[in-house]
Amino acid sequence: MKIVVLGANSFSGQDFVDLLLDDPSNEVLGVSRSPERSEVFLRYKLRPDLSRYRYHALDFNSDMDAIHSLLDRERPEAIVNFAAQSEVAPSWEHPEHWYQTNTVALARLVNHLRRRDYLRRYVHISSPEVYGSCEGRVAEDAPMNPSTPYAASKAAADHLLFAYHRQFAFPLLVVRGTNVYGARQQLFKIIPRTVIALRQGRKIELHGGGVAVKSYIHVRDVSRGEALVLRNGKAGSIYHLSPPAGIAVRDVVRRICERLGRRFEDSTTAVAERPGQDRAYVIDSTRARTELGWLRRIDLDEGIGEVVEWIGRYWNEIERLPHEYVHKA
Repeated sequence: MKIVVLGANSFSGQDFVDLLLDDPSNEVLGVSRSPERSEVFLRYKLRPDLSRYRYHALDFNSDMDAIHSLLDRERPEAIVNFAAQSEVAPSWEHPEHWYQTNTVALARLVNHLRRRDYLRRYVHISSPEVYGSCEGRVAEDAPMNPSTPYAASKAAADHLLFAYHRQFAFPLLVVRGTNVYGARQQLFKIIPRTVIALRQGRKIELHGGGVAVKSYIHVRDVSRGEALVLRNGKAGSIYHLSPPAGIAVRDVVRRICERLGRRFEDSTTAVAERPGQDRAYVIDSTRARTELGWLRRIDLDEGIGEVVEWIGRYWNEIERLPHEYVHKA
């Protein structure tokens, strides 16, 4: 199968590319706006043979005509779209940037694709943040109630895509995974950021004291779920990928402190909560388990250990890189 991965340079995108390349029948094209990075952040770069993978640096906002041309020339059977402005708190500062990438540029893409005859599957990577706070049993039919500009832009994108599915039978499949983590994640995310701070002897700031409940799911478990959706999902369906239970952010940080031999109380400090922070992200993944046979395989302690090992292996390079979010329009 020829598959185009949009947002292939992203944390989740690069892992999905690597998983696709396990299947020798797949030909994979990656598209992202930035130049291809090193093995520190791209797992597939460790492969000895990348002859079935080609990468194109193209921007969703400035290069959409070139993306259209690439897709029409390659005629992929499937597209999996990770491309998005994905950070929550900064979306309050420039909400127009989030809407431009996540909704407006996407509208150009889908309106082009719906007139083409080559596409058989389009998997869109959405977010459970479209629901707002996810407490109790939150299934795929839960109403959207976004709390931030980021979440609102993703909800608008989902509404747009489903309109095209209903009107033109656009071959849409939607995935909403919870808090994805693992080696090669952005360094400002809470798990790698905590490991880096502890190695440097700095304190970790916990927004709102870290009481918000998240559902941490390892990136490879999510990639396996996305591959199952791509192959076997029912068009027009939404699939949740999540662990069986949530955990407070402060308890995740506590586990990392214990693994690195540091006292939680000495290593953390509480700061003000971020605007629009939802109380919990706990969603139900029964559909993916029953329809697709998906299961989580990597538990949180194993995954944290992987992140600690990755940062230790590449510490000389990681220590020199920016550890805070840097916004790009």
